[in-house]
Parts: sequence; structure tokens; C-alpha cells
Amino acid sequence: MQQDSHDDQPVVPPQISLREITPRVIILGIILTIVLAAANAFLGLKVGLTVSASIPAAVISFGILRLFRDSNILENNMVQIMASVGEALTAGIAFILPALIILHVWDGFHYWQTVITSLLGGILGVLFTIPLRRALLRDKTLRYPEAVAIGNVLKASAQREKGDLHQLVSGGIIGGIIVLLQTGVQVLTDTFSWWTKIKSHLLIGFGLGLSPALIAAGYIVGITVALSSLLGVLLGWIIGVPILSFIYGLPHAADANQMAMIIWKDHIRYIGVGTMLVGGLWTLTTLFKPVMHSMTTSFKAVRQIHLGEAPEILRTEKDFPIHYVLGGTLFLLIPIFLLIAYFIIPSSFIITPAFRYFFAAFASLYVLIGGFAFCSITAYFAGLIGSTNSPISGLLVSALLILCVCLLVFFKYTHWDLQTRETIGTIVSIGAMVIIGGALSISNDSMQDLKVGQIVGSTPWKQQAMLLLGVVVSSFIIPPILQLLYNAYGIGGVFPRPGMDESQMLAAPQAGLMAAVAKGVFSHELSWLMISIGALIAIICIIIDEILKKYFAMRLPVLAVGIGIYLPLDSSMPIVIGGILSWIVNKRLGYLQEHKAERHRGLLLTCGIVAGSSIMGVLLAIPFAITQSSSVLRIMPEGHETLSAILSLIVTAWLCRHIYRVVMKDKK
Repeated sequence: MQQDSHDDQPVVPPQISLREITPRVIILGIILTIVLAAANAFLGLKVGLTVSASIPAAVISFGILRLFRDSNILENNMVQIMASVGEALTAGIAFILPALIILHVWDGFHYWQTVITSLLGGILGVLFTIPLRRALLRDKTLRYPEAVAIGNVLKASAQREKGDLHQLVSGGIIGGIIVLLQTGVQVLTDTFSWWTKIKSHLLIGFGLGLSPALIAAGYIVGITVALSSLLGVLLGWIIGVPILSFIYGLPHAADANQMAMIIWKDHIRYIGVGTMLVGGLWTLTTLFKPVMHSMTTSFKAVRQIHLGEAPEILRTEKDFPIHYVLGGTLFLLIPIFLLIAYFIIPSSFIITPAFRYFFAAFASLYVLIGGFAFCSITAYFAGLIGSTNSPISGLLVSALLILCVCLLVFFKYTHWDLQTRETIGTIVSIGAMVIIGGALSISNDSMQDLKVGQIVGSTPWKQQAMLLLGVVVSSFIIPPILQLLYNAYGIGGVFPRPGMDESQMLAAPQAGLMAAVAKGVFSHELSWLMISIGALIAIICIIIDEILKKYFAMRLPVLAVGIGIYLPLDSSMPIVIGGILSWIVNKRLGYLQEHKAERHRGLLLTCGIVAGSSIMGVLLAIPFAITQSSSVLRIMPEGHETLSAILSLIVTAWLCRHIYRVVMKDKK
């Protein structure tokens, strides 16, 4: 076992009721939601990444709430829940909504349309996770690495245990300093790549990611996910890049490293999409039975309440009533339909009312059914690898492909020309994905927050209320932030006025990918071959996983394999490094109960590393956003990348050795 949080009793037992939602919690939550959402919007549009806000929010709220003598751990948890929603919803909307601008469907982030889109996606994301909560939190194979880290930060802060705080603080300092050196002053680098050409037609090489947060997350999730991700890396990068470079030729780029990235963008990541698509559908089949059982139990409890026969439900198991959840979800179909019919599909677009309503109704149903399916998968990812590392953009591409294929089938029975099909199909597909994107980001974040609540002993329905409140607050502040950034820099090659500096443009890479995929499907230029190869890999992995599970008590999570293929090396390899380190530690300790203290110490240290890295990332986002440059603090001169890489490898080796020594310090 890598950690014991699954079996531990919550900090606050079900029999004890403490204040959870208070005026100071709401006020502090609103402030942190606004600040962290604004800090992440720029980074999301500029480089396609955001910084997880849960741990920084937990630490900040603890520092403020401790000024009140009667504050408690559950209040602290409610603040971090609300603040994390701001970052998550900002990511979901900022990653996809700009596609409507890139496609020239919208000419800016219209306030009320953006507010409504954010509200619908965010509320759906919260509602979708409610029936999933029991099933996913009871799955002992899911480690919830970031949720465990947040839970341990909250526990140590509340209990003020000297040893626990020491490990958390020391880990936080280490993680923060390394991120400052990597991302801030850039003396170190968080990625190392070496690729070379052989006879001008073959590309070979490798790369490493050196992020301390991801190494620590890999340590928490353990060896099974790490080895599965490593298999994906081997298939996608070590085998895939050389073969594809030989078949398709070397792309035009300045050096071999850039060539490898182009091959990954054009081919490899679509293999990962195919693997995750089939793997995700397979995961849904495994989730179906426990989710149905959970919903049946909830309906039974509702009936018993009406009959006055309801058994006592523990405080820590009380969700929003399931009939309210289903009723609210179905009701949202009405505003979703109106949004797509009258605001996503342009009023100037020449299309009959019947077709307009048909497309809006079909897209709305897909948002409901397909959205729930993919939200289930992304909620599962929160337990598998954590919310920060979840490949939400890959799942969105999968969801987009299914919708596009459905529309292609319909188009066969129309007499529209190719241009009309491409235009209407792209607009409808992207419009639906904007709502689903918000739902996916929130469901991923919500499941992580619900796991934290299980660890500390929060009341689920109160957590769900705070999630909804966070969605509402975030939805009203996202539009002016996005519009401000669009007016200042332009997005995805589209500028609000002529003469703007193209070098300062916000690339919005995820939105550009979604727009390109949708247009590629309807123009018949998408590489279905790569997606099919990924699907075949998934099928083989599923068969192997079933054999390993039945005869060897081992697992090969197919979604983890897909992650290894889909993610760039600087995101997947640190997880592999951390997972292997955890295996070495456990092998050295032996799987014996008397070494529980050593494992707990390693868990706290790695949780601290995740926390410190996240906090430093948020702090660095402030000067980056103010100056519109991620190199404003750089002190390493240009042309010294090799020195940075060597220093980074040394620091990474030291970090792994330090974790090992801390865990083993009492073992003779």
C-alpha cells in the first residue's frame, strides 16, 4: 500500500457536527475564487496550462481562518472547495470557448452568453458527480493523489502535529524553491529532451520531465499507474516517433527536438485519443454497476423518507437528494437548447428554423448523455492520477469526435455542399463542447474535493452546495477576464483590432486543437488511422488487464497507458519517476504493517512537495500576468540550456534521494 488514507477514519467523525458553511467561509471563498481564477486565465490562454488552486487555497484559508479561535478544519475545507472551482471552471471555459472566436462565430466574449455557458457547464459538472460519489470513493484502486495531499495539509494544519507539519513544511519549501528555479528565474528547466536525426529520414531520442510536483504525485499514485504510463511512453515516443518519422518523413523545424514535438502534435496524440476513447468507454462499463447501485440506493432512501421509514444516514454520507439532482439536470436541457439555438448558431446563418431546432435539440441531448459519460471518466481520472494531470483536452477531443461522426451520418441524408456541412457541423460541435468542457473540468475537480471531504469528515451535500456557489461566482467573473485578455493580446490568431503585436498573442492551444479537429472531421482531413491504432492498443491493453487481474492479481489500467501516449514527455515521465521511486521504497521496507510510520512520513513529504510547487506556481502567475511574460524573472542567459538541463538532472536525482532518505531514516 502506498498510503493509508482509504482506511483511516475521518478527522471529524460522522457523530460530530461542526460549522461548515459560515459567512466568513463564503466571503473568503469568493475572494480567493476571484483571485485564483484571474491568475489562471492568462496562463490557460497563453500556454494551455493552469495551476491547481486547491492546495494554495487550503493553505491561504488556514492562515486566515486561524485568526479566529473558533474556526475548524471543515470551514477550511469549504474555502478550498470554492476557490478550486474558480480555477477549474476558468480552465474548462478558457480552453474551449475561444474556439468560437477562432472560427469567427463570435467576435468577442459576450458577457451574458459567456456567463450562461459557464453556469450551465459548471452546474452540470457538479450534478453529474453526485451519483458517482459513492461508487468512485469506494474504489480501493483509486489513490486520489492530490486529494490525499490536500487532506494531509488540512489534517496537519488542524492538528498542529509537529512531525507532520515538519514534513509538510520541509516538502513545501523544497517544492517551492525548485519551481522558482525552474519556472521563475529559469536557472533550472522542468524538461530535458534529446532527439537526433539518422540519415535525414529517421528520428530517435527521448525526454524527461523534472517537475517536483509531478514526481511527488507519481510517488503517491504508485507503481501500477507509473508502469502503465511508461508503457504508453514507450509505444508513443520511443517506438511511435521513429516509425512515423520514417513513414511520413521529417517535418520542417529548426531542430530535432521541435521535429519530435510536431510528430507528437500531428500523429502521436491522436493515437492517445483513440486509446483513451476506447479505454474510457470500457471504464464506463465497469462503473455502470456501482453507479446504478448508488442511484438505486439513493432513490430507495427518498421513498423511505416519504413513507417515514428512512434509516438513519450518517452525516458524512448525505448527498443532495437524487430526485432533485435528476430533476435539475433535465431542467437544464431547456437553457442549453436555447443557448445553442440562438447564441451558438449565429442568427445570421442561413438555415431553416426546423434545422436550427433539430441541431440544438440533438446537441443538447448529447451534452446530457455524452457529457455524463465523459464526466464519469474525468471524475475517475481524479482518483487515478489527480486533477492537475487529467487529460481533459484529450477526453474533449474524444467527445468531439463522437458528436462529429453522428453529425456526419446525418449529413449523408442532406443535399448540402461540403462547405455548408463543415460550417454548421463545426459550429454545433464546438458549441456543445464548450458546455461539456466546463462540466468535465468541474466534475474532475468536484470528485477530488469530495475525496478531501471524505478524509476530513465534511458533509457531502454541504460540499456540493459550495461547489455550486463557486460555479456561480466564477461564471460572473470569467467573461470580463477573458474579454480583457482578448482586447489586450488577441487570441489564436484573431485580433480585436488591426496593428496588434502578434508576438504577444495568446495562442489558446486547446481551443485551436478543438477547432482544427472539428474542421478536419467535416473536411475529411483528420487522421482516422492514428485514432484507430490507438483504439487497437486499448483493446489489447484491456485483454491483458483482464488476464493480469484474473490470474496474477495485477493491473494494467488502459487509461494510464493512453495518458502516457497522449501527454508530452515532460508531463508523463515525472509520474513514472515518482512511481518507480515509491516501488523502490516499498521494496526496501517490505509490505509490513510495522513500517506504517515510514510510509506516512514519505506521504507527508511528497504532499508537501505538491503543495509548495502549487503555491509557487500561483505566486509566479502574478508577475507573469502583470508583465504578460513568463520570462520576466529569468536570470539564466540565453544559450545555456545544456547547463540548465545538467543542473536540473542533478537536482532531480537529489530530490529522489532525499525522499528515499527521509522515509528510511529510522530503518536500520
